[in-house]
Amino acid sequence: MAEMENPAPFYERWIKEQGVPVIEGYGVDVDDIKLGDWPRKGGRGAFVQLRGMEGATAMEVVEIPGGKALQPEKHLYEKVFYVVSGLGSTEIWQEGQAKRFFEWGAGSLFAVPLNSSYRLINGGGQPARLAAVTNAPMIMDMFHNADFVFNCEYQFTDRYNGEENYFEVSNKRYVIGRGNYWDTNFIADVATASIDAHEYKGKGGSFTGFEIAGNSLVGHLVEWPVGMYHKAHYHGAGAVLLILKSEGYTIMWPNELGIHPYASGHGDQVVRVDWKPGTAFGPPNGWFHQHFNLGEAPARQLALRYGSKRHKMAFYVAAQKRDGGVFISVKEGGTLIEYEDEDPEIRRIFEAEIKKRGIPNKMPALR
Repeated sequence: MAEMENPAPFYERWIKEQGVPVIEGYGVDVDDIKLGDWPRKGGRGAFVQLRGMEGATAMEVVEIPGGKALQPEKHLYEKVFYVVSGLGSTEIWQEGQAKRFFEWGAGSLFAVPLNSSYRLINGGGQPARLAAVTNAPMIMDMFHNADFVFNCEYQFTDRYNGEENYFEVSNKRYVIGRGNYWDTNFIADVATASIDAHEYKGKGGSFTGFEIAGNSLVGHLVEWPVGMYHKAHYHGAGAVLLILKSEGYTIMWPNELGIHPYASGHGDQVVRVDWKPGTAFGPPNGWFHQHFNLGEAPARQLALRYGSKRHKMAFYVAAQKRDGGVFISVKEGGTLIEYEDEDPEIRRIFEAEIKKRGIPNKMPALR
């Protein structure tokens, strides 16, 4: 019997064909990623394959030379951009419609509406670097045909129909269940954008989710005070977490190890990622993860992930046990560990870390 070919997933083969670096690991610093020439885009770039993406999402980093523009493109996958550095504009259009332009700078966030043509333009004299999270692996692995993914002519006018004010910052905010949400297709600066008070994941914390460009791939902004940390929780694969302010660390462990990984003798399986502004990382599917602020300023994080309230992905809802399960205690059927239920070693390590730095301990007393 002949041996059957066993190729890698289509997306993984495609990114290797692009000839740019592919960075792998639990976390990376997007400012420091080594880039390579990317002829297809007309600039420089790299792919990032975080361990927690697991084929649900992907990340690419692109650099536009000063005063230049990348090649126009369009694609059948969703894509959310975060501007790491530089300033510029995006030109966007669909066949038969007027071209629209909007400007961006460091800290801006926007999404290209599905299958719309667009061009990224550097408006300054220095290189501009952008990081983008996409769901390209799911789409490319499903169709396994790059020509179709990049050259399909269908226009998703239900998502974008040439509206003149489409990329203006929106003030439409609302509450769904235990979360605060914001409909906007553009955020001028995620580091200074207003976030709503929200203490389900931690005392003194803030959380605002955002819906963007009619995507299933959306995100949230979260902030928590000096001398404090978030409650551990888990969800599905694909979330990319990017630190915007302060410094600290995140721990992650598989939920099958239970809520007390150290006490049960599995501390060696707890993964730690140290972070600072510009660090991106992703918890694997079903892994508890918990964020600790060791800096002298409130910590702020941008998350790009599935979890849209308007266009839900069933696999992501199921991974949280229920819709909004990341805000609900494991004792109540969710995926969140309350402070009083967590492994005592977690707080002990944090208190030792902030003591070394002279940071005041602001954690609430355990009940």
